[in-house]
Amino acid sequence: MTGSYEQIQSAAATLTSSLELVVNGQSHTCHRIVTVLLAGGHVLLEDVPGVGKTVLAKALAKVVDGKVNRIQFTPDLLPSDVTGVAIFDQASSSLRFHEGPVFANVVIADEINRAPAKTQSALLEAMEERQVSSDGQTHPLPSPFMVVATQNPWDLDGTYPLPEAQRDRFMARLSLGYPSAEAEAAMLTRHRSTDPLDALTPVLSTQRVRALQEQVAQVFVAEELTNYLVALGRATRNHPEVSLGVSPRGLLQWMRLAQAEAATAGRGYVTPSDLQEVAVAVAAHRLVLRVPGDAQGERAREVLEAVLESVAVPAAAARV
Repeated sequence: MTGSYEQIQSAAATLTSSLELVVNGQSHTCHRIVTVLLAGGHVLLEDVPGVGKTVLAKALAKVVDGKVNRIQFTPDLLPSDVTGVAIFDQASSSLRFHEGPVFANVVIADEINRAPAKTQSALLEAMEERQVSSDGQTHPLPSPFMVVATQNPWDLDGTYPLPEAQRDRFMARLSLGYPSAEAEAAMLTRHRSTDPLDALTPVLSTQRVRALQEQVAQVFVAEELTNYLVALGRATRNHPEVSLGVSPRGLLQWMRLAQAEAATAGRGYVTPSDLQEVAVAVAAHRLVLRVPGDAQGERAREVLEAVLESVAVPAAAARV
């Protein structure tokens, strides 16, 4: 079993290195988006304009050898523009479903919060059920399927806050932030005459991604750690500053991302540090605070860090 997880570690390192070729100084973010992919989740990239959110999403799409579609979310975008629409076919005298851009292995939802809530919610079924329903028929989406959405902070002009139900569908929310001076200088040099995206080539097939996802799902989680995770979730719900804590769905995704974190470290079992390492990425965006005005999620992260300090860590956890 150890050898198989070392293979996951190697594959994850290759993916991360490929992403770092186009996003300078973002090793942690590149690693985290790879773990979300291996955990079978979706990711929300939130930050101010111009820091590389769309570039990172495009890079991930290029290193996975599958179908990629990009949706530019705008105020006039309709739900059918995302999922597809049934059109009457005169030749067969019946409705024929025309697939929308959501039918791809990697879907880049660019500036998702510039569309109204009705269009944003068109992704809900696709993200959760991996299918689209139209006129009483269900249409399965390709496998693997991952939504990489970008959004600007919702307090900027022309943006709409994502509803809680949709934020809960994203396994992780990541923020790139401004690069260091050295990384920014390297970016200017690298992008001066060429686009590094053009040099990227696929390093994993969709079949290999599916196999890795299946292996990650088998990473062992001891009962003590399951109870620890439940205690963390309940602590977020009972915190005096929180009106809506981490949901059961959120805890499940927290566990899955911790499994991916363990697997990319070459281990077949989860440790408390794995759960703690992914906590902010997987849980901070799910917290709804009683006091509004936390557009950047800074206070939510502080609350989550306080929760991690307040819940006792299991003294020992069983290993396989």
